[in-house]
Amino acid sequence: MGFLKWYDGMLVARPYLTQAISTGILFGSGDVIAQQAVERRGLPSHDAIRTLRLTLYGTAVAGPACAYWYRFLARFIKFENKAAAMTARVAMDQGLFAPSFIGVFFTAMSTMEGKSLAETWQKLKETYPSALVNNYKLWPAVQCINFYLIPVNYQLLFVNTVALGWNSYLSYASAQPRKVHVE
Repeated sequence: MGFLKWYDGMLVARPYLTQAISTGILFGSGDVIAQQAVERRGLPSHDAIRTLRLTLYGTAVAGPACAYWYRFLARFIKFENKAAAMTARVAMDQGLFAPSFIGVFFTAMSTMEGKSLAETWQKLKETYPSALVNNYKLWPAVQCINFYLIPVNYQLLFVNTVALGWNSYLSYASAQPRKVHVE
């Protein structure tokens, strides 16, 4: 109970910083899972720079963006009927935020890897469609639970916990070598 009480206090005192740091930690953890459990690299072959990139992205981009987004939805999408509010928030989240956020993720990873604009565009063409389809297999149901049951201060923590697996998938998808096209 001590951690939750401390975390609660941090959410009150510094909500965006707390959520940014916790998101960064969980993004980095997702990459460790991808490298060790999915790719089975072993510790000697672990790409620490890749983990650092994911942690930085989670802290600097995903955490602040999601924290702001969830507060925005809670503030501006209000209905007396809780199910209607949840449905509208999920529709906004999955119709606007998710498609753009996935694109931002792959673009940011390519940029941090030093890829050219052409390489980044190619990576997007190869990874974005399947990532978006896979997003729709998982996140609408998760967001229904999130927007219906979870208080706004804890929504990002809930999503980040579920996202350990999702971040592992994104890390793995982003790290795959570019397909060679023969023309």
